[in-house]
Amino acid sequence: MKLQGARALITGANQGLGLVVAKAFAAQGARVLLCARDGERLRTAATEVAALAASKDAVRSRVADVSRAEDCQALVDEAHAAWGGLDVCVANAGIYGPLGPFETNDMDHWVEALNVNLLGVVHTCRAVVPGMKAARKGRIIVLGGGGATKGMPNFSAYAASKAGAVRFAETIAMELEPSGVSVNVVAPGALNTRLLDEVLTAGADKVGADFHARSRKQQASGGDSPERAAALCVFLASPASDGITGKLISARWDPWEELPARLHDLRRTDVYTLRRIVPAERGMTWGGS
Repeated sequence: MKLQGARALITGANQGLGLVVAKAFAAQGARVLLCARDGERLRTAATEVAALAASKDAVRSRVADVSRAEDCQALVDEAHAAWGGLDVCVANAGIYGPLGPFETNDMDHWVEALNVNLLGVVHTCRAVVPGMKAARKGRIIVLGGGGATKGMPNFSAYAASKAGAVRFAETIAMELEPSGVSVNVVAPGALNTRLLDEVLTAGADKVGADFHARSRKQQASGGDSPERAAALCVFLASPASDGITGKLISARWDPWEELPARLHDLRRTDVYTLRRIVPAERGMTWGGS
């Protein structure tokens, strides 16, 4: 029971990875507050999570839109009223936004993606941080995406919002470290979720032939394991990850189970962060550093 007694908020927890994370947390002894915009799906999810929890009062749910600051504050207020505070926040809620070339995108939909994927993280963190700072402990886990580390043609809103969320997490990690609050980002991998369904439905003309072909291959293969990503979230929410903060960690590719033994390297270098690549790192003799 790696999270025995921990009080956790998980956004976007009514389906996909958020639901898998909620189940993993409950199975490890945490009390979890689930939120999402779809109330019917959320009620079903809460029932599934409760079946794994230690007690009936260990699982709560509330309909909320993380793009609304007042909804995020209401979530935190409920957790404080029920449990006296929060120890962990998993900012998972996210959408792709409009697909296709940027100049053809519906801009209201484009802005909605930023409101959910970036401002949703900001609003959630702004609501949970005061209580965590007062307690001088807390763990914030932000779910990243492929758009954070490289350009994604035809997914401009998603890529921009995810990159912004990672840099935001790195920045507040530096601000909050003296208060005992850690902030990390999880790159979950290519998961077979509703986002994949959106890509396949949109078609190759909208998302690009190469990306669509890779998505079809991913669907056939089963994709990366959401349970692996959830296990990384459990690790980052547990005392095993003490001292790790401000990092973007891949559930699939990085040896995250070994990171406690690598704290010296993590603290003194910029590994697992967004950064600028200079020519010398690619074997070139020109350019700055």
